[in-house]
Amino acid sequence: MAQNSVRGEGTREGVPHARELGWDDGLYGEGEAGASAGRTTSPDGQAQQDGPSAQDGPGRQGGGEQDDTEQQTDADAAPEGSGGGHRRAGARRRGKRGKHRILRWTAISLSVLILGTAGAGYLYYEHLNGNIRKGKRTSSETGAQKSKPNAAGQTPLNVLLIGSDSRNTAENLELGGHKASVGAPPLADVQMLLHVSADRKNASVVSIPRDTRVDIPACEDPKSKEKYRAKRGLINETLQRGGPGCTLATWELLTDVYIDHWMMVDFAGVVDIADAVGGAEVCVRDNVWDRDLRTGKGGSGLKLTEGTHEVQGVDALKWLRTRKAFGSDFGRSKAQHMYMNSVIRNLKSQNAFTDTGRLMDLAEKSTKALQVSEEIGTVKKLYDLSMQLADVPTDRIAMLTMPRIDDPSDKDRVLPMPGEADKLWKLLREDTPVDGKAPTSKPKAPTAPKDPAAAPAEIGVMVRNGTGAGGQAPTPKRASTVAGLLVDKGFTGAKSDTTQQSQERTQILYPSADLEGDAYAVAKALGVPASALKKSTGVSGVTLVVGADWRTGDAFPKAPPVKAPSKEVTDTVMGDDKGACMDIYKPYRF
Repeated sequence: MAQNSVRGEGTREGVPHARELGWDDGLYGEGEAGASAGRTTSPDGQAQQDGPSAQDGPGRQGGGEQDDTEQQTDADAAPEGSGGGHRRAGARRRGKRGKHRILRWTAISLSVLILGTAGAGYLYYEHLNGNIRKGKRTSSETGAQKSKPNAAGQTPLNVLLIGSDSRNTAENLELGGHKASVGAPPLADVQMLLHVSADRKNASVVSIPRDTRVDIPACEDPKSKEKYRAKRGLINETLQRGGPGCTLATWELLTDVYIDHWMMVDFAGVVDIADAVGGAEVCVRDNVWDRDLRTGKGGSGLKLTEGTHEVQGVDALKWLRTRKAFGSDFGRSKAQHMYMNSVIRNLKSQNAFTDTGRLMDLAEKSTKALQVSEEIGTVKKLYDLSMQLADVPTDRIAMLTMPRIDDPSDKDRVLPMPGEADKLWKLLREDTPVDGKAPTSKPKAPTAPKDPAAAPAEIGVMVRNGTGAGGQAPTPKRASTVAGLLVDKGFTGAKSDTTQQSQERTQILYPSADLEGDAYAVAKALGVPASALKKSTGVSGVTLVVGADWRTGDAFPKAPPVKAPSKEVTDTVMGDDKGACMDIYKPYRF
């Protein structure tokens, strides 16, 4: 993570579930106090939850005093002269009082013990929260919009995972890199987008190689307030230009996928987390030793014999960093995906999501190792986030790398593959599985906005020609043609706009909620899907940008169903593939 933007501000992810550990206020319903009392070592909400449960003791104690009163009333009602009976009643009262005192003190002692334990749990919870370093979610506003809920009201989750190559601590320097790199701003060496479907029944992890050339938006460092101009550059540079928030913004600009959160880890953090999750099985098809060669310096130090091995700690980091022996950055991404799948399978098979002791260890190490965006800056939120994958079956977890082509201007760099990369981003935006299998949830049918539209003749519409995207020449007079279509449909205020705004997809922009109904009316008149509507502060009224998907014709073309990119161009590895094995580049065999 960029040291200048997030250091010391603290937050991390991957901690035990609040509902399992009792860290969630109001976790238990009425009548479940007894259950909550059994969780007294849990932090946060448990101090409150156990409090009432513990007070059941004093409550029963109060009931005992009521019994004494009732006994006293019975004794007082005995007839005069019945002294023996009175003495016997007195003895019974003293006996009962003694028993009630014992019960009372026992209850008080239990209450103190329970509340004391819960207090310790709360302090530990606060300790975990204190471990967390956090930073601003984004360093630039890109206009990417959150996904709309599905038919059941659920929304997908997108989390950007970033691996920093920082060498600015003794631990990180020892694990990799040269002393000359100490003090240099870190690069985003590893970048993956975790997408979990709205119904939490399928998930994907998409990597973008670090040497991918992209458009980087203007960013502002949230701590130093230093501003960086937009530029064309390598995606790994984004961490130096406003911290992880700029890396997130660059992904949004490239994919138009709204990203909810980011999480970042450095070398030392990887080792700590790898130790906490335990060993993960990896496989190589030949003996491998990733080391210095005469033809090239550098290497992770990974040394394994042919076959399957369990790696953790430093060895896990070596596996995740190996590049040359696996042939390229793309091979490294595939190896990282294999490792992650193995970890997920292990956690599921070992019931780690419900093993409190295991989760506490994960909580301690994860909160120290991770830095996260501020909106997930508590242990409870991080654990809830980690549990989003708990119910996803491994055969519906797909890990893949962005389809890419060589950069014509530099063979050592890559570009997103036209067409294939766009398909992938569209699948993520629409929450469609990237594994090629059937969707697991139904989309919500589009509904008209609550704000009613004005009469067509009263709606002003500016039409722009955006058909020049993808390296194509713009279709001549396309804005005028489409504006004429609107005029013919009664939108007499439609006019062409000469503003250049080339883009792949047709969009209808509107600046505020009171014009959403008007934008919807324009979309309906032209047969443009409601998903093309987008609120934007970059326009002053309803604006139709005719994209490269509508270069000719009067009718808006119906888009064919988008198919997932082929596994050949994405190196897809499925979560249940236990036989996945890495090929080794010949010079690194032994």
